[in-house]
Amino acid sequence: MDVDEAFLSVGEFGRCQKRLTGFLVLLQVYVACQSMLIVIVGAIPEYHIDAEDASADRDGIKHVHFTDNFTSIVSEWHLIQHEAYKVNLASSLLFAGLLIGNILFGPLSDKLGRRPVYLTGLFFNVIFGYLTALASSYEIFAFSRLFVGIMNGGMSLVSFVLTQEYVGKSYWALTGSLTNLTFAVGIALYALLGYYIRNWRILAFVANSPGVLFFLLSFLLPESPRWLYSHGYTAEAEAVLHRIARGNGKEIPSLKLKECSSAPGTVDSAHSVFDLVRYGVLLWRTVILMYIWYVCSLVYYGLTLNAGELKGNLYFNVAMYGLVEVPAFPLCLFFIEKSWSGRGKSTAGFLVFAGLACIFTMFLPDNNSLYLSPAVLALLGKLSVSAAFNVVYIYTSELYPTVVRNAGLGVCAMACRFGGILAPFVPSMKSLNPSMPFLAFGISGISAGILSLLLPETLNKPIAERIEDLQSPAYQLLNKAKQKEDDN
Repeated sequence: MDVDEAFLSVGEFGRCQKRLTGFLVLLQVYVACQSMLIVIVGAIPEYHIDAEDASADRDGIKHVHFTDNFTSIVSEWHLIQHEAYKVNLASSLLFAGLLIGNILFGPLSDKLGRRPVYLTGLFFNVIFGYLTALASSYEIFAFSRLFVGIMNGGMSLVSFVLTQEYVGKSYWALTGSLTNLTFAVGIALYALLGYYIRNWRILAFVANSPGVLFFLLSFLLPESPRWLYSHGYTAEAEAVLHRIARGNGKEIPSLKLKECSSAPGTVDSAHSVFDLVRYGVLLWRTVILMYIWYVCSLVYYGLTLNAGELKGNLYFNVAMYGLVEVPAFPLCLFFIEKSWSGRGKSTAGFLVFAGLACIFTMFLPDNNSLYLSPAVLALLGKLSVSAAFNVVYIYTSELYPTVVRNAGLGVCAMACRFGGILAPFVPSMKSLNPSMPFLAFGISGISAGILSLLLPETLNKPIAERIEDLQSPAYQLLNKAKQKEDDN
């Protein structure tokens, strides 16, 4: 039997898999706190400058009085006026780190295994997270955010792949959606933490500390059986599957995987990230997916980081921009499992709706009714792009064969981080025209939604283990058979 058939025997989503994936899903709370740290830590408190005292000081920076009841890197290092750009720079450095992490960790986990690369990333994420809290200068703070990004991006990418590869294929949509849902809840929990901890150093320290517990418990995680099998480690894959079966309360002595065509370790040198451009079928998919991921990140993080600039309570705004994603979870699960929408049309619909919501904010006055205001439409755009992000994670995992899945996800996530790098600066386009940020988000969302319709549907289709499976007659026949079942 192959791996998919083995999961049908041991249980696609039994007690053991629920514990394994549940742990990795909860890790997203920690990932969210690290990713969104700058929203509160870099918030600008109310301040005034003593004009008389500042007359001797060209910039008046030494005579600034901050009046809000919280501290941030802005109040500690006086990042205002000509120094204000440094807050957005620190945020962009985090996303630049995420970009580097995706480039490095994706191929590494395809070659060395999911588990060791994940553990290494999480360990150094915690170390640099504490360096952020203890930074004695802005330069050290910015340096630490860059390396937190590298480790956070790589570690979270590999952990997502593990949540998929511990379970049967029919549960990938569920585990993928739960991962993104927990990230959204993590944003809200971080806002709650910030509400009670007003000192930015203590907040950064406390938000990073759960990473220690996650790291220690992660040693209990097994290697991905799909990775082991696709790389020729058939006996080791069988051992992991037997462990999962026992955890599910089953004993299956007859569980025997068919021998993989690759000898142990030979796939490492045979496949690499360059396969994504070497094979036409993968190149076309990769180019489109990279643009979709870029747009999802640009709109998602652009709207989230914009929460810190909205009128009203900072913590409430940040929490709302996290909680508004919660309805995206049932919406995503509903649409992607329907034969008339599937993965492709769901992605297109959510992205186009997000784009239209952002564009329509340009035509509403700020003092419009509570239920139809620019802020409400922006929240609807955030909800919709969150749902699109959910689908894209799942969709991308299903479009790539196992041997290059992490490399494919890594390249797409790399494009995603370019959107994240630009996102902190998009809200500043308001200085040109108040509508410019939402116009940029709207056009990007609509164009990405249209392009997503060019990708093949993967709902109820077999998962390819090797690149050759995409072009093999047997795989194509199985695909057609599945399609006929869906039509009937």
